[in-house]
Amino acid sequence: MGRFKNRLLAKLFTMFPWFVERSAQKAGAVEVEGVPWTPLSRPLSESTLAVVTTAGVHLRSQPPFDMDDPDGDPSYRILPAAAPRGELVITHDYYDHSDAERDINIVYPVDRLAELREEGLIGALAENNYGFMGHIDGRHVRTLIDETAPEVARRLKSEGVDVALLTPG
Repeated sequence: MGRFKNRLLAKLFTMFPWFVERSAQKAGAVEVEGVPWTPLSRPLSESTLAVVTTAGVHLRSQPPFDMDDPDGDPSYRILPAAAPRGELVITHDYYDHSDAERDINIVYPVDRLAELREEGLIGALAENNYGFMGHIDGRHVRTLIDETAPEVARRLKSEGVDVALLTPG
């Protein structure tokens, strides 16, 4: 019943976008004042980009995100840029991802970024990108803020990533 409820809510959120904001406020979602911004340290044409997606993307061989926990799953999956596109799947009940299942670039645009690299608009695409499940609530919010997100940030930095492109689901 829980997964059916999640899918129903995803449809409602899609049909009535204002409902998302109202639900987030009611749930006491984390609010950030201002946009966190770090200026580029080098031109984009010389920068390495990584994709960090909250669309529930993972490799078929990796464990799916936990859809049974009503507070979501604060873990992440490493997504090698070279992974065959047919090996990428989406496990996420909180949005309608039928279009993204037909073209993963909607939520995980590594092919489009590879084209930008070929055109010289970006320097490189990171070897590793990262997938999260975007629905995080309750006890998992602190885990995401205090543990998982900083761990991925450290990994990105150690892998020489200059720019992280965040894509929602």
